[in-house]
Formats: sequence, C-alpha cells, structure tokens
Amino acid sequence: MTKKMTGIEFSIQPLTRPSEARTCARLMVSTEPWITLKRTYKGALSVLTDPAREVYLAVAKKEIIGFIILHMHGTFSGYIQTIAIKREWRSQGIGSKLIAFAEKRIFKEKPNVFMCVSSFNKQAQKLYRRLGYKKVGELKDFVVAGHSEFLLRKTIAPLAEFGAKRRATVRKKPA
Repeated sequence: MTKKMTGIEFSIQPLTRPSEARTCARLMVSTEPWITLKRTYKGALSVLTDPAREVYLAVAKKEIIGFIILHMHGTFSGYIQTIAIKREWRSQGIGSKLIAFAEKRIFKEKPNVFMCVSSFNKQAQKLYRRLGYKKVGELKDFVVAGHSEFLLRKTIAPLAEFGAKRRATVRKKPA
C-alpha cells in the first residue's frame, strides 16, 4: 500500500528482516518518548522481534522512516503498542497514516483500538485526540517514576455487539 501526504510518498509493509528490526530498535532508543521511558536497545529489539506482535514499516525511497507495533491478543487486544517516526519525518502525516492503517487492521477483528501515551508527550496526546481517541484511564508511575501513561481507546462497538455482528456475517457466507 502506498500513501501520499504533502508530497511524501511512502509504503506500509510488514517487518520481515532482522536488519529492519535492528533499524527500528535504534530509532526507538534514540528518540522521545523512549529516552525518558528508559527503553534499551535490547528491550526494543525484543519487542520488535516478538512473534506475538505485528510490526509494520513506513518506507520511503527504501528508507525506514517509521513503524508501528500491534498486539492483537490479551485483555486489550487491538493494542497499538508503539509508533515511531524518524525526527526529520515528523509532522508530515506519516504517524496519522500508520494509525489509520492499524485501525483498519484491528477493526476487521476487534471493536476497540487501545494505546497508551505518556503524560509528558503532549504532541502525541494532541494527535490522538484529533484522531478520535478518548482517555479511559491513567496508570501513574507505570513505566518510570514521576510520569503517567494514559490509556486511550477508540471504538466502533461494544464487545458483545461486535461479536454478534461477526458471527452473523460468518453464518451468511456461502459454503
């Protein structure tokens, strides 16, 4: 899939190679909010290579300019665990397009998209509000002392209704 924003053309594709994971891990540990959150290279690489996660890259002219990590299992399934955009590529719509891509992926299977945003990350909070996310909780001192993580949610239906609609759709499909 190719996206174009303000003259920037980039594709969104799954992470497939160890070298891509290493590039993404270096991006994480060299930028905020992960510097303040004390994310290590080893920890970042572990999340990026965890088979329980889905990782999608934003690629422009063969350069990884950002990525998004999804977790589709557990209590908060449909969780956007991480989004990162290279500093020089920020504020150009790339993060919004990655989130839209993630929402489309998640809403095929789940009625909710969840994510956390750090209390000190005001720019990201503004973006997520603009994209329709609502604050549903606060986790004080969750990752590092002195900062909270705000749990955000965007929904298309309650769990029970979404499950009933999905079951009805599956029954209607021809054999």
